[in-house]
Amino acid sequence: MRARWIALIACGIAALGSIHLSRADGQAPPPPSPYAVFAWSEQGMISTHEDFSSICLMPLGTTIRTQVIVRGEEPEILDGDATVTYSVPTHARSFDKTNFWTHAQQLFGVSLAPDIGRTGHGLSGTMTTAPGNLWQVTGVPVVPIDNAGRIDPYPVGLVKVTGNLGVGESRPVLGVSGELNCALCHGTGTGSPSIGVLQYHDAFEGTDLMNQQPVFCAECHADTSIGAPGKPGISTLSHAMHNGMLDAVVQSGLENVCLACHPGIRDEAQRDVHKAAGIECIDCHGDMTAMADTNRIPWVDLPRCENCHSGAGEEYEQPGTLYKDSIGHGGVRCTSCHGSPHAIGPATNPIDNQQAIALQGHAGPINTCSVCHTTTPGKPFFHRVNK
Repeated sequence: MRARWIALIACGIAALGSIHLSRADGQAPPPPSPYAVFAWSEQGMISTHEDFSSICLMPLGTTIRTQVIVRGEEPEILDGDATVTYSVPTHARSFDKTNFWTHAQQLFGVSLAPDIGRTGHGLSGTMTTAPGNLWQVTGVPVVPIDNAGRIDPYPVGLVKVTGNLGVGESRPVLGVSGELNCALCHGTGTGSPSIGVLQYHDAFEGTDLMNQQPVFCAECHADTSIGAPGKPGISTLSHAMHNGMLDAVVQSGLENVCLACHPGIRDEAQRDVHKAAGIECIDCHGDMTAMADTNRIPWVDLPRCENCHSGAGEEYEQPGTLYKDSIGHGGVRCTSCHGSPHAIGPATNPIDNQQAIALQGHAGPINTCSVCHTTTPGKPFFHRVNK
């Protein structure tokens, strides 16, 4: 399995540039629709790994969100009375590209049918309504290998809306990276990085994980990003990782130490307007010491737009609400206009700009009134929840 994955990576890197161009330049925009459809990946990019036989650090599972606006002189946010379906045409199967399903019963206590993720959803289906004027599907088991066996960390989904007024569609990028690797610190003389992690854990924590393979890390270490509560008295997965790897990563010599574990050397997790401006991971999230601080609440204490942005009369995230969950402009989701976290437009990756180009003819935040308004408003645009 690992040898096959490495071979695919070698082929995929050579083809990656052509994938970018063909997707960005060759995708025809959808026909005119009574609906403006915005769809995106909740986290921008998720990480996973190819071999689950020893350890599961991050399971498969992408969340797709969609917001639909009925175009008109006074546009309305659609919160029902429509059917919203999703698919991933170029990544229509995952079962034969990973051993995730082979070990699902041991890892999660549930037997999963081929191409069905932990939350019961597959690579195509119907989305359901969610709080905040959304349609959503969780746990879509997309992997970074396309139908032709090529590495593609930027799968393009297809979301279709069928309502009383007609149809509409959107093509969100569902970023997923297999670049996650523990080899920087583990694996020397052990046969694999995963085995190295388990041996290290047993030696320093007095556990017996080597005899409990495969091990699901979040069974003990809480991981809010996947809804895993962990066990009382045990550090969160984020704290355990950042604290345990602090010295080794700092001494690694990497210009950006975050890339020791997070995607970025091959697969661009951060590929948005901030990246283009030269803003790096630690400029927003803090350094390894800050990430290892046990007072930090993982996936809650995150950068806020208002930390850097300001404007007279403007509002950004709501109090206690993350960017990915916030709203503005009369209830429109921030992500509808600006894009997924780490892929905020205009993105450095052309694929991520497709949706904005299809809607308004250019990349960047949705700033063309006619995307939703059939008549240009007489009042200026407001960047806040209420007028």
